[in-house]
Amino acid sequence: MSPRSRTDDAAAGSGPEDRRGHRTPVRERVASLVESRHFQRVIVAVILVNAVTLGLETVPSVLDRHGAVLHTVDRLALGVFVAELAAKIYVQRVRFVREPWNLFDFTVIAISLVPHSGGLSVLRALRVLRALRLVSVVPSLRRVVSALLGAMPGMASIAVLLGLVLYVAAVMATKLFGATNPEYFGDLGVSLFTLFQVMTGEAWSEVARSVMRHHPSAWIFFVVFILICTFVVLNLFIAVVVRAMEDDDLEQAEAIAAIVHRARRESDTALLEEITALRAEVRALRRDQEDSVRETNSGGPMSRQ
Repeated sequence: MSPRSRTDDAAAGSGPEDRRGHRTPVRERVASLVESRHFQRVIVAVILVNAVTLGLETVPSVLDRHGAVLHTVDRLALGVFVAELAAKIYVQRVRFVREPWNLFDFTVIAISLVPHSGGLSVLRALRVLRALRLVSVVPSLRRVVSALLGAMPGMASIAVLLGLVLYVAAVMATKLFGATNPEYFGDLGVSLFTLFQVMTGEAWSEVARSVMRHHPSAWIFFVVFILICTFVVLNLFIAVVVRAMEDDDLEQAEAIAAIVHRARRESDTALLEEITALRAEVRALRRDQEDSVRETNSGGPMSRQ
């Protein structure tokens, strides 16, 4: 969900409403509880505790000694998550399905509620996905993920460029070094895997030295390839992600500024209306005072006669 949509929801009034659009006291109290910082901190603590217990369940010795306690904590944590989800659905109603993070939480909790028996026992391992709920609860993590998703189009273009560089380099390496080093560059598939390993920096010097025994000038190929892939293309990924995060922050700042400007404009309009009303009252008072003075002046001579 973009920052603009979040701020627009806040500006439009995201409080609980009944069918007529009026806020109900019960939903108001539930909303204040769910949206409070203390409640969010409790949810974060439960997520962390549940993540630790899920990790401890993978240790056989700990599971044998404290298996019952771990399962009890797991069930309690799941109960807290279900209660939180039910409260959000009760408060937000239709707006609940419009928020992607709510759908993510719903999916994770629904997987945890599936019976872990028979052919669905593999879903038991997916309980660890509850730890990912920390992303949906912590705003800073949500911003990072939103920035990554927003950077996908640019990252896709860079991935195509990287694939093109790998393909060209693999074809060249197969033709140049395939005959002497078939274990690294015997065919196109092996060459692609080897160059991917070289790009990640994993034992690339071992590959280069093995090739240089037969081709002393092969170091030029490897140095140029590493410079292009590691120091140019891969850094472009980082640049795209950073740019996406900056754009996301800028969009959020602009949305907040628009809300503040609209609030100030509405406040100025209300103040101007009050000033106009006061001026009208002052003019009316002056007219009444002038009329009373005229009546007094006109009635003065008659009273003397």
